[in-house]
Amino acid sequence: MKASAAQARAAVDKPNPETRLYLFHGPDEAGAAELAARLARALGPEVERIDIDMKMLREQPGRLADEAASMSLFGRARYIRLAPVEEAAGEAIALLLAAERAGNPVVAIGPGLKASGKLVKLAIAAPKALSHACYVPEGIDAARIATTVAREHGLRLTGDVPQRLAAATGGDRAILAREVEKLALFLDAALDRPRDADGAALDAIGADLGEPELFHAIDAVLDGRVAEIGGELARLSEAGGSAIPLLRQLTRRLMTLSELRADLDKGAGVDEVLEKHRIFFREKAATGRALRRWNASQIARAIDRVRQAERAMMHSGSAGEVLAEAECAAIARAAARARG
Repeated sequence: MKASAAQARAAVDKPNPETRLYLFHGPDEAGAAELAARLARALGPEVERIDIDMKMLREQPGRLADEAASMSLFGRARYIRLAPVEEAAGEAIALLLAAERAGNPVVAIGPGLKASGKLVKLAIAAPKALSHACYVPEGIDAARIATTVAREHGLRLTGDVPQRLAAATGGDRAILAREVEKLALFLDAALDRPRDADGAALDAIGADLGEPELFHAIDAVLDGRVAEIGGELARLSEAGGSAIPLLRQLTRRLMTLSELRADLDKGAGVDEVLEKHRIFFREKAATGRALRRWNASQIARAIDRVRQAERAMMHSGSAGEVLAEAECAAIARAAARARG
């Protein structure tokens, strides 16, 4: 079945024994991981986790159904985690859903899966599966999530603090949770002793995460100022910024450029396009330069590269921040060569 965000949260908080598969797909890998963690908590403090990778599924597609039906050596609750899951897992998933029995739920995280793909369609059509598309929260949704996370730590966010936290963390729930934890520690807040968190408290813990430096770094990337990238990224790091918000803001800027470029390719002028889309006056000059430099296919390739870099960073054992820095430098070099 296809589940909304509220339905997905309710399903993992109170797992139905009949649900064999929880499939969380879409670009918000942090959101999918949070749902998987909530499912694990709901299964109990001593739950046993079994990890299966794509290589194993390709070689032994029946392994998933076998693991789902097997019992723990010590009689504890178990669940199986697949991350990242790909379309090639279709045979293994089909065997799981068709198996005579399966007592251990499977949670699969597929940031690269498309909603129109066979695996998502299979999960939606199956009564014993739950499928939910995870998208990076923006605007009101992101601020609402910030408020919810803060409430779980005994914090009441006041004024524009929810919006500031959401913007500063780029919609990344993991980073948001860390900033909220810092804020709760600073205010000595907990569920049994709630505290109000205002802008002054947020300023005190330095949770702006280098927002000005973030946009300076993105402008340098899109302008193709290769020689300046290293310095901009260093300043961003010193200001408390991190790679995931950088990549996500870069993706959003590229997506905006894609929309503007589509109008430009229909014959509109740069100034006309900037006015039509109500680009913030401080960003008009940089956006205009980028539109003159980048064409539609170059923008599409850059979006794909940034998304791949973000997904790679989420995997354990990755090069972390180095991946983001290398990708920013690569896109800046492409921009330096680009002519729209």
